[in-house]
Amino acid sequence: MSLGDEHGSYGGEPSGGRADESFGGTGQTRTRLPGGDTDAYGSPRRPPARSSRSLIAVVGVVVLLIAAIAFANRGGGDDDPSGGGGTEAGAQPTAATGVKPVTGKNGANPAIPSGYAKTEQGAQSAAANYAVALGSDGMFKAATRRGIVEAIYDPAAAGALMTGLDKAYSAGFLANVGLSADGTPPDGMTFVSRTVPVGTKVTAQNGDTATVEVWCTGLVGLAGPDSTKPVTDTWFTMTEKLKWVGNDWKIESSSQKEGPTPVNGDNRASSADEIAGAVQGYGGFTYAR
Repeated sequence: MSLGDEHGSYGGEPSGGRADESFGGTGQTRTRLPGGDTDAYGSPRRPPARSSRSLIAVVGVVVLLIAAIAFANRGGGDDDPSGGGGTEAGAQPTAATGVKPVTGKNGANPAIPSGYAKTEQGAQSAAANYAVALGSDGMFKAATRRGIVEAIYDPAAAGALMTGLDKAYSAGFLANVGLSADGTPPDGMTFVSRTVPVGTKVTAQNGDTATVEVWCTGLVGLAGPDSTKPVTDTWFTMTEKLKWVGNDWKIESSSQKEGPTPVNGDNRASSADEIAGAVQGYGGFTYAR
């Protein structure tokens, strides 16, 4: 669930070690107030600690995940999400619609919400929950990865997609992420890969198809003593092309681009134990537009 250059349809081969390093760049603006660059107590203001190299290496994992997902989906269709009955950006603020959330779960392991309404809100709800699934740590293990893909992708695309994913999640790639060949983290380490949707927007809808953008933040990395790939946050927007298949929305193809990314705050970084405890102790949500 990583994030300089814009990413289109994921046809490129993954490299590096979630591994398109172009997502490593971030920008920051600081306003210098009268009296110098000091805080209220007269001490020099501490710039946010940041390692560009570590950031690129860790958040690159997020890009690889999404790139691999579209490995078998290149070609075909109009890649312009703005056409075909799109809605202007300002017409849909990120606010609850009042539509009852989906209550069904499919048979995937882990279970993923299913049974969305064939409406604009239903498409947005599906896209948000699918973004969570695609950005989860389950994608790094063969069995759970297959279950996720089969649950949320159009069956016509799922088979070829799995072939691309199995190649992408090679033993060499997993080793670069810090995992064993079967996706297991080292003893004493907790692997973190979690995506959190911030908002959704339908950019096109026509009968049995819809294109939905999901603005996300994500966490990815290894939490544990002496981790060389610490858990880092990312910001990106996923575009999912959905199709109504078997009385539910399914993904035909997906793509990702960087941002919008807010200015990084000066929050104190938590310890590895705190991060691991939070990931293990706080469950995720079922999202509904």
